[in-house]
Amino acid sequence: MSHAVSRLRAERLQSSTKPFIARGSKAVRCERCRVVPEYCLCAWRPKVATQAGMLLLMHDVEPLKPTNTGWLIADLVADTFAYRWFRTEVESEILALLSDPQWQPYLVFPGEFVTPERVVTEVAMEEGKRPLFILLDATWTEARKMFRKSPYLESLPVLSLQPEHLSRYRLRRSKRNDHFCTAEVAAMCLELAGEQRAADGLNAYLDVFSQHYLAAKMKREVVLDDLAHERLREFL
Repeated sequence: MSHAVSRLRAERLQSSTKPFIARGSKAVRCERCRVVPEYCLCAWRPKVATQAGMLLLMHDVEPLKPTNTGWLIADLVADTFAYRWFRTEVESEILALLSDPQWQPYLVFPGEFVTPERVVTEVAMEEGKRPLFILLDATWTEARKMFRKSPYLESLPVLSLQPEHLSRYRLRRSKRNDHFCTAEVAAMCLELAGEQRAADGLNAYLDVFSQHYLAAKMKREVVLDDLAHERLREFL
């Protein structure tokens, strides 16, 4: 079963003129969960109903990275949409999605970089609409460029998150532990939208994914009866 991020990855691979080479990219991986087969995560995919939607605007090679957590979002949130970001153009499907009357879009970005009149800190829904959270899936440097160079997003309210905890993500290096991975951001958005169970499921899924990925990298056994796996079992 494919989803938006897996389809985007396939399209990105097909359009590549040279192989993508990065840390961990040469390992043989399960096509469904991107983890080394001996540590496969497919049986741990959570099943949670959601009303919110996620629009992932992904920087060039993000869909190809085995550590990308947008994949986890698409595994859990049924209405996840994923598109490559381009500096000079925008895909028509993105514009159609943003104008679809069933959705109320929120661009998720730190409020300190935005004019105050655009910033919101809560999800207030109009009757008959569902929240659509737009996540810039990229490194922090790339995301700032994407934010500045996407004029079609300039009219949207900017949802500025106010996290009360630090990032738990361990698969990529960051100089700051207040920078969150995409799945952590999505979980906070779900919580603001009143979908606490979906938020908890996504956080539990991220923790187990991280454990399996690191165990495969270090060639050590995964403990399947620990607290992280017990939490995720509630959502299977």
